[in-house]
Amino acid sequence: MLFLYNLAIHVAGFFLRITALFSPKIKLFVEGRKNVFSILEQKIKPEDKTIWFHSASLGEYEQGLPVIEKIKEKYPLHKIIVTFFSPSGYEVRKNNTVADVTVYLPLDTKKNAKKFFKLVHPEIAFFIKYEFWLNYLKELETKKTPTYLISGIFRDNQMFFKWYGGFYRKALKAFTYFFVQNEKSKQKVESLGFNNVILSGDTRFDRVNAILERDNTLDFIENFKNNKPVIVIGSSWPKDEAILAEYINQATENVKFIIAPHNIKDEQISNLKSQIKKSTILYSEKENKDLAQYNVLIVDTVGLLTKIYSYGTIAYVGGGFGNPGIHNILEPATFGIPIVIGPNYSNFAEAISLVDLKGCNVITNSEELKNALDKLLSDHSYFAEKSEICRSFIQNNKGATETIMKNIS
Repeated sequence: MLFLYNLAIHVAGFFLRITALFSPKIKLFVEGRKNVFSILEQKIKPEDKTIWFHSASLGEYEQGLPVIEKIKEKYPLHKIIVTFFSPSGYEVRKNNTVADVTVYLPLDTKKNAKKFFKLVHPEIAFFIKYEFWLNYLKELETKKTPTYLISGIFRDNQMFFKWYGGFYRKALKAFTYFFVQNEKSKQKVESLGFNNVILSGDTRFDRVNAILERDNTLDFIENFKNNKPVIVIGSSWPKDEAILAEYINQATENVKFIIAPHNIKDEQISNLKSQIKKSTILYSEKENKDLAQYNVLIVDTVGLLTKIYSYGTIAYVGGGFGNPGIHNILEPATFGIPIVIGPNYSNFAEAISLVDLKGCNVITNSEELKNALDKLLSDHSYFAEKSEICRSFIQNNKGATETIMKNIS
């Protein structure tokens, strides 16, 4: 099976190079890996002490960031190496300031893994949430490098729990500790015979709680809001936007809307704007405009949504009408904003919990959306109850980073 795994990696690498000719995203995936080893050789010296963090994409990086920051504080003389698998993570965070070196992770071949460890030679390694690359894990185990999984999630459909997944289960021996998010994950790992499992919780709660301590001021949002209620629509997709546009068009002039789509390509932004009949302005058009005169602001840029949530009265978090499902609900929750989402949230433990606590409303159609938003806008005691549930949800679940740091040697 391990032979088949390695063969599959090589075959995937070949087809990715072909696909890159037609797909801009895959082109980034392929082109971004061409110079990784030369970058590592240039930026890491043999005598350097290093600590390695790997994340699949942007969400996992953000999840691991509280630990990265604490490790950097605890080991100031070490170089922090961050690797990404996906372009959607690397391209957004390649210029981060917390890591000394940020690169794509080379494909998981035996040759790449050995060369990576020769250049990076990490003293400690961290994998965030998931992604278990067998050749890299084998090198970590061979070199007896302390290796940790943080904010881990384990589910029945993973390879470890299949009858044919023995070679994957063996790879888990590389881990010094598994820091997992929930009791079910802890039980799943223990069922494989591992006792080095700690229920730490989810570091994302620490990450979003820290947002409250920074400056979230955006003057242009204050001007646009003009002391009126604002519904912030974050990470929306076309299926979300179709029913949201219907609501926006019939809403009173007293309510304003900020839409930060997941995809900011010109064609999609134009399509979104064409569906809205209220006075609408794009972020890219805002200079020298009186934003208070507009009802809808479409944010056609990235990196502002978290701060924008701080101005929200209600948040609609997109993705719930597609696959794999909703986007980050923890960021609006940390500001105590009642949240509305679409029906596809079953793969997200935090969403399940917040729905169960009744801090998050689930809608499946335009009528339910209207009822949910209208009630939140008109019923002040109902709004206050939802707001407090969201705020308390974050506060009651923070502390994972502290638990992890106590158990790292």
